[in-house]
Amino acid sequence: MKAIGFKQSLPITAEQSFIEFEAEKPTATGYDILVKIAAISVNPVDFKIRQNAAKDITLDTPKIIGWDAVGTVEAVGEKTSRFKVGDEVYYAGDLTRSGSNAEYQVVDERIVGFKPKHLTIAEAAAIPLTGLTAWESLFDRIKINPETDKGKTILILAGAGGVGSIAIQIAKKVAGLTVIATASRPESADWCTALGADFVVNHYDLQAELAKIGHQEVDYVLDFVDLGAYWETAVEVTKPQGHIVSITGSSKPLNLNLLKNKSISFSLEFMYTRSMFTTEDIARQHEILNEISRLLDDGTLKTTLTTTLKSFTVEQLKKAHQMQESGKTIGKTVIEF
Repeated sequence: MKAIGFKQSLPITAEQSFIEFEAEKPTATGYDILVKIAAISVNPVDFKIRQNAAKDITLDTPKIIGWDAVGTVEAVGEKTSRFKVGDEVYYAGDLTRSGSNAEYQVVDERIVGFKPKHLTIAEAAAIPLTGLTAWESLFDRIKINPETDKGKTILILAGAGGVGSIAIQIAKKVAGLTVIATASRPESADWCTALGADFVVNHYDLQAELAKIGHQEVDYVLDFVDLGAYWETAVEVTKPQGHIVSITGSSKPLNLNLLKNKSISFSLEFMYTRSMFTTEDIARQHEILNEISRLLDDGTLKTTLTTTLKSFTVEQLKKAHQMQESGKTIGKTVIEF
């Protein structure tokens, strides 16, 4: 099968930053299904791993990365029960296994969902990784109850990014929260508003901006950009007994003592935890993806796709990575095979 990978961690502009090569088509065994891939999307995790996985070495075999994918089931392992040959599926994959930048991929069926029927393959490919991350942040980490927590306030840092774009929708349409998103450019602010944010504030002077809209404090904070840069501010604007969730972590130690007087809860969210450790509830991701699929099909949620690149080539993959590395993309970028 055709695959695109890398042997060295190089700047994306370098000729060998991605190389096309022939790889053996994988075989589905156990809980795995074999998927013929039709579209993929590119996330910040893609370029971060490309930049660091082979920093001071040259790999013998090119590393295949990529996680978001949409495709058709071609074969199933002997332990599978959720899918059959011909099913259209979407998923965010497993960080510890070969990725979706290839014509075929094997993936554990317990972290795979049925593709939304009413979405194109490109529209669907934009969703899995960010959808799972946002859903787990809200319902597994904060444990929001739409019945009892309706109307509470949530601040989403980096509202126009991939995760922020779907988190705004889930927080508003599913959890019933009052959503405040951060954005610094007019186009990203407009995007957040269109997705359902009640307020959009500029992250450069966050406390003053929140005061301006009458929400000096919020119940929840979701960090999708840079926890280290926002830590003290996030603590200050979170209400007593509130909750902060971050997907970014921090390169430097955080002063957790700042949380004490307000009894603020703090969680880190890593969407790959369930697949990486084969947790007892690994199949929860299958359930979440199917629920998101249902919400996309009935119009409650909408795709966050903004850019579609045609054809699975080194050039298009490089272009997608360059866009992600710029830090200025709105929504999601997808490559259709």
